[in-house]
Amino acid sequence: MSMPTETIENPTENFIGPIPPAQKPVSTEIPRGNFKGFKTNAKTDVLSGFLVFLIALPLCLGIALASGYPAIAGILSAIVGGIVATFFSNSELTIKGPAAGLIVIALGCVTEFGFTGGVDSAKDYQAYRLALGVGVAAGVVQILFGVFRLGILGEFFPLAAIHGLLASIGIIIIAKQFPVLLGLHPEGAPLELLANIPSFILNMNPGIGSIGMISLIIISGYTLIKNPKLRVIPAPMMMLLITVPMGIYVGIGEERSYTFNNQIYQLGEKFLVNVPSNLFNALAFPDFSGLATETGIRYVVLFALIGSLESLLSAKAVDQIDPWKRKTNMDRDMLAVGLGNTLSAFIGGLPMISEIVRSKANIDNGARTRFANFFHGLLLLFCVALIPGIINQIPLAALAALLVVTGFRLASPKEFVHMYHLGKDQFIIFLSTVIGVLATDLLKGIAIGIGARIIIHLINGVPIRSFFKLNAQVVHESDQSVTIHIPEAAIFSTWIPLRKRLHRFHQEGKKVTLDLSKTRHIDYTVKSKIDEWIKEFNEKGLELSVRGLDQHH
Repeated sequence: MSMPTETIENPTENFIGPIPPAQKPVSTEIPRGNFKGFKTNAKTDVLSGFLVFLIALPLCLGIALASGYPAIAGILSAIVGGIVATFFSNSELTIKGPAAGLIVIALGCVTEFGFTGGVDSAKDYQAYRLALGVGVAAGVVQILFGVFRLGILGEFFPLAAIHGLLASIGIIIIAKQFPVLLGLHPEGAPLELLANIPSFILNMNPGIGSIGMISLIIISGYTLIKNPKLRVIPAPMMMLLITVPMGIYVGIGEERSYTFNNQIYQLGEKFLVNVPSNLFNALAFPDFSGLATETGIRYVVLFALIGSLESLLSAKAVDQIDPWKRKTNMDRDMLAVGLGNTLSAFIGGLPMISEIVRSKANIDNGARTRFANFFHGLLLLFCVALIPGIINQIPLAALAALLVVTGFRLASPKEFVHMYHLGKDQFIIFLSTVIGVLATDLLKGIAIGIGARIIIHLINGVPIRSFFKLNAQVVHESDQSVTIHIPEAAIFSTWIPLRKRLHRFHQEGKKVTLDLSKTRHIDYTVKSKIDEWIKEFNEKGLELSVRGLDQHH
């Protein structure tokens, strides 16, 4: 077989760059999100929650609008994720809220239910309510995932296909949001919109486009500032502090037209965020009649499957950088996300996940327990309840710029180069998923990526039976030592039963030898997962050794 020694990075890394080593904890005592932990760590958690709130406010608004939902829906999701989900998950550092990775699903859902993009407000509101019904059902499915301990399903998918899924979502976000950044609202397929970017730039609304371009420069250029004192205010909030006064000065919320270069352009409230002045007026309740349709069923599956996958990957990535090496119970976290989604959709909110960007910011800002997530949700509640007028001065172009940068991070050229360097087979799977998603939809796209993985395995001589059953023999060398022999293949579809064996012996405190000397084929997903489990064993003072891996290429 052919397999380079380099392993695939965590699929969530293209949100935030390479995951750094965990910071050294400031004390030997492990903080916990209980009553004692609340009192002991309140100062640091409140500060971190406040700084995450500054990042979350514009992101939640932008994600909701890009999803075809009212702007307030993103805030409602983060409020529920902070105030409610906090108490059901044992994940100490994840931030729960809406994510850019679900924009494509949410927008597709409301569009198929009749969303008109503002042309007919009655149809838009009905499509929104039908999507909320789908969100409630998807939340219930996620609750069942947690109850029946199906959090392990996140281990099934090939990593190259997951990378491709995230990259394709990034491309779609860029395609949909770049015109909004310029003050335009064209319709079309993602690839068509990308091809028309030069035309969009030539025909942009100068008053709106200038705000969007300045926002883009602020967000993308913030990383060039190396002095931490100059970066105390997060980039998204700095963007708002600059662009909101610009918008007021230009008067983009005034219903009027202006002439520039002999062309007439429009301004008005449609270029600004719109949230109700009374929070109770923002609540919307689901319509469940769409669940009996093919569209409803398909999007329940998409929300539950893709949302759960993203959430599990994010929680796992956060565990890697937790300074205290605390481990999230994935089933319990899935239960928390499911409960949060059910309640969020029931009152008009977007779907939520354990979100990686805000979670990493939470760690960087010194959070110690899950109450940082609680405080971030509480501050968002106070914000929309007390100062909706200020929120309504935010230019949509600024939020679109924030999402364009988010999309670029998901679909960075470095990601394509990285996948290419991992080998032709990985690049084929990655590219197949990207093209599959752009040509069809998310569910079919990831199925195409998995199909490409299966075909490559068959070409490489993997027996068909190895796709369905792990052929492994466990030999107990002693009371404290076991050897697992795998004579045929170790591939993504049978990783879960192998993981269960490793988990059982890890819990029993045994030394494990994984014998791959007679294994005919090992794929990248399994190789990278084995590397993770070697670390898991080492952290507990145990040993997981791999025999025969050097015989593979």
